[in-house]
Amino acid sequence: MKENIFIKRPMAALAISILIVMIGAISLVSLPVEQYPDIAPPTVMVQATYTGADADAVMNSVIMPLEETL
Repeated sequence: MKENIFIKRPMAALAISILIVMIGAISLVSLPVEQYPDIAPPTVMVQATYTGADADAVMNSVIMPLEETL
């Protein structure tokens, strides 16, 4: 009948839940920044070639549409 303890005492379930959340919040605040994992920002690398074109043509026909799409 141990599985009925939280049905019979809903305030005990609420108190335990609040306690768990408070312990988690205290742990999150007290965790030093050095313990956080290193997360690199997402990057996108695109390589496009336009043989025989000058810089202005590549800028207008390749680079600008790619930047707008991404």
